[in-house]
Amino acid sequence: MLSVVVPCYNEVEVLAQTHARLARVLGRLAGFDRELIYVDDGSTDGTWEVINSLAKTSGSVRALRLSRNFGHQAACLAGLRAAGGDAVVVIDADLQDPPELIPDMAALWRDGWSVVSARRRSREGETLFKKASAYAFYRLLNTLSDHSLALDTGDFRLLDRELVALLAEVPDKNLYLRGAVSWFGFPETSVTYDRDPRHAGESKYTLRKMLALSRRGLLAGSVAPLRLSTYLGTAVLAGGLAAAAVQRDARLLARPAAFGAHALALGIVGEYLHAVFRQVQGRPDYVVEERLGTGDRPAYAVQPLPVEERVAL
Repeated sequence: MLSVVVPCYNEVEVLAQTHARLARVLGRLAGFDRELIYVDDGSTDGTWEVINSLAKTSGSVRALRLSRNFGHQAACLAGLRAAGGDAVVVIDADLQDPPELIPDMAALWRDGWSVVSARRRSREGETLFKKASAYAFYRLLNTLSDHSLALDTGDFRLLDRELVALLAEVPDKNLYLRGAVSWFGFPETSVTYDRDPRHAGESKYTLRKMLALSRRGLLAGSVAPLRLSTYLGTAVLAGGLAAAAVQRDARLLARPAAFGAHALALGIVGEYLHAVFRQVQGRPDYVVEERLGTGDRPAYAVQPLPVEERVAL
């Protein structure tokens, strides 16, 4: 079975078109049973009504409705936990990521790859700022991270059942899925594509949400920001000693610099303490208000399909 998880947030304008393209692509996949899992992340524009309509006309549609907007990563995780496929594809509903890549990803999975990421060659319809910031962020995170990360990729990827089961059981709060997938170290490859502009509606990833996702990735994947306080403290102390050594009146500059360094260091430590606080609170990642066809089966109840059987498909 191949499961396709589609997180949705206020996608009423494009969802029917998304479903039509997904159904057309999956219908051409030989040797697979298919299921489509839509996760409504607290939409307020009628997205859930469209999903209900799709479920009535298609026996392969399953759906989850979250009680409020918990965020894109939580919606993806909810879909992964509900999926029953031997391979699971995560794809956004806005059609910027083409469903037509799924057969290529499935073919690579059949060849034995546990992770098949979709790597963006270009990003049409996005601002220069977003392109530049995304390019810089992925490389900064890869440099600071304790493990290698796939560059220029989002959450559009195919995951093997064994990895999905591990992700479903990860106890981390504020899980950064892209980093977690790479952390497990499963064999990973990629397909490249040109990302399309949105077909309808507006991007739900505001600057605030992009910054929050970047912060989550940095805190989850690297201890380097925490060590930055040590480096800054050393640098400020060395600067003060140097100013004193040359006997110049640097007090007007040294005091604000020292204050700024201390404030930044405390802010970084505070971010980690906040992450620890969220972890020990023990609250669920999301709350499911309504289900359509998914039942209560956890993703890890399905046994992984061995590589030999995949290749033989």
